[in-house]
Amino acid sequence: MSNGNFKRTLVTTALPYANGPVHIGHLAGVYVPADIYVRYLRLKGEEVIHVGGSDEHGVPITIKAMKEGVKPQDIVDRYHTLIKDSFEEFGISFDIYSRTTSPTHHQTASAFFSTLYEKGKFIEQTSQQYYDQEAKQFLADRYITGTCPICGNENAYGDQCEKCGSSLNATDLINPKSAISGSELVMKETKHWYLPLGEYEEWLREWILEGHKEWRANVYGQVKSWLDLGLQPRAVTRDLDWGIPIPLEGAEGKVLYVWFDAPIGYISNTKELLPDSWEKWWKDPETRLIHFIGKDNIVFHCIVFPAMLKAEGSFILPDNVPSNEFLNLEGDKISTSRNWAVWLHEYLRDFPGKQDVLRYVLTANAPETKDNDFTWSDYQARNNNELVAVLGNFINRALVLTHKYFEGKVPAVGQLTAEDQEVLGQIAVIRDDVQHLLEQFHIRDAQRRAMDLARLGNKYLADTEPWKLAKSDLARVATILNIALQISANLAILMECFLPFSMQKLRRLLRMEGEIAWDAIGRADLLPEGWQLERPELLFDKIEDDAIQAQLDRLASIRKANAEAALKAAKPLPIAPEIRFEDFEKLDLRAATVKACVKVPKTDKLLKFTLDDGMGERTIISGLAKHYDPESLVGKQVIFVANLAPRKMRGIESAGMILSVEESDGSLSLLTTSKEVKPGSKVS
Repeated sequence: MSNGNFKRTLVTTALPYANGPVHIGHLAGVYVPADIYVRYLRLKGEEVIHVGGSDEHGVPITIKAMKEGVKPQDIVDRYHTLIKDSFEEFGISFDIYSRTTSPTHHQTASAFFSTLYEKGKFIEQTSQQYYDQEAKQFLADRYITGTCPICGNENAYGDQCEKCGSSLNATDLINPKSAISGSELVMKETKHWYLPLGEYEEWLREWILEGHKEWRANVYGQVKSWLDLGLQPRAVTRDLDWGIPIPLEGAEGKVLYVWFDAPIGYISNTKELLPDSWEKWWKDPETRLIHFIGKDNIVFHCIVFPAMLKAEGSFILPDNVPSNEFLNLEGDKISTSRNWAVWLHEYLRDFPGKQDVLRYVLTANAPETKDNDFTWSDYQARNNNELVAVLGNFINRALVLTHKYFEGKVPAVGQLTAEDQEVLGQIAVIRDDVQHLLEQFHIRDAQRRAMDLARLGNKYLADTEPWKLAKSDLARVATILNIALQISANLAILMECFLPFSMQKLRRLLRMEGEIAWDAIGRADLLPEGWQLERPELLFDKIEDDAIQAQLDRLASIRKANAEAALKAAKPLPIAPEIRFEDFEKLDLRAATVKACVKVPKTDKLLKFTLDDGMGERTIISGLAKHYDPESLVGKQVIFVANLAPRKMRGIESAGMILSVEESDGSLSLLTTSKEVKPGSKVS
């Protein structure tokens, strides 16, 4: 078996958040590679289930409901239906796609919490939190707005400032107010339960860093960074009225934190699918658990959820977590708030019947090792130059020639030449290569290698030129076309997991009956002599320029609208209160050279700078990750405040502040020197 000593495989995919539709970033990062892998295992005849569902709790959903004047349930019902229907039409072959508002999930998550509580796995902590006296409720950080202490943005949230990118605590805000009532807030005592992740740190190091060195470098590296920073207790409850109530006396008004209840959705969805046998999928060590996720979910699936499962004690742990990086759109980061995305439900409307084209392009550009880019020009080129000109052309030529010379019946094979035998032998070689790549989760390379079989078939027909031999050696033509048709039948199986709709159509054209199986790939008798084929039909159509231009025009209008909205919303920051020259003299501004710059693991917004300040090394954290690639900053000179009191951010002590200029669109530009100066030089 491909999975070692495992008898079965449980594949989960990250639960999409039910406050918006699914876009191509979600598809490329999670759902298409997972579906390819699951379809491959099914072709192998292995026991596998694919579990998914909508994540339907949490603050963003309540905020959206509040803005629309509806109930949170109305929001999740709308988007759960849209997401589920889009996945089904796109061919993501879930065995179950459920939701975290289901009764089964509420019962399962509540029981999971109770088990950990009864085992003494939580710690209780009392803290002061902001309370809205008018709304009579504690407020999550996203419900609190105020002035950012870093850049002065008056509309910063309690967890981050979206203008400068700084991560904040609600208590950092100046003049904090309730986003619900607009009233001023008071501090009030509240109690919550925490999972002490630090207690699992040593075990996690051994389990992942020593036991799973085969995991992707981006996964392994991010986990190591988190562990090196040290794990802190994480609240599993919060004060909110939307979610799963805490099953304890005295916990009224508290629900499970969404990060805690969402991954339990994998368990509850399996239970919903297989109520009598779900435990063998979650508690039998002969089951292999695979999580397909995006990189923003690595910490939850590799640290938090395993710690939860370990604390409970009876569940298996993930064997692999093949996480992808992010997919950009036309050179810009996909953004739901800016509507900068290709939405799946809109694609299905604009390009009916072309599910496989998008699946192919997203797989060809899969961000497996680094962020990648989707462009409509590349989409068109890959369809026209690869799917149409390579795969579709080969199949069409084989069928058309068979109908022309042999009335659409599979001709008899004669004496095989060395070239014929070499071509037929390559089918099994390609199959084995694709299998190895899929089992290593190199989905992009696997598809590329599978397409080599179509390229091989095209080259074989071009080299043998059966249309030139038809008048002089029809027996040789019969052999050539028999081999071309056998390659076509093998392609129908090999490419099924990548292009399921097109390969279903190909099997219909070839009239391939019965079950198809991976192990059949490599056979040269999949289509028997005399087998009647259907009339030829094109597998793929060329995509014309006007269809692509329509998509580019749509994006251009969105970009223009976003720029106009940003310009309209932009207003100069207020001038700070007047200071005396003596106050300014207290600032010690210096020049420094960037020796190293990396992203802070717990956020996509913060960069960790290591500076040569002329006196040694200095570490400064700055919210510039949205504006600069860290690698591009190494060697540059920056201006920083040298005598700012140190401050801890994300567990890292930041000794100073790097200066930048904020433009009207919210972008930041570093202040630097016009020529290179000695590190530590004073600004005057």
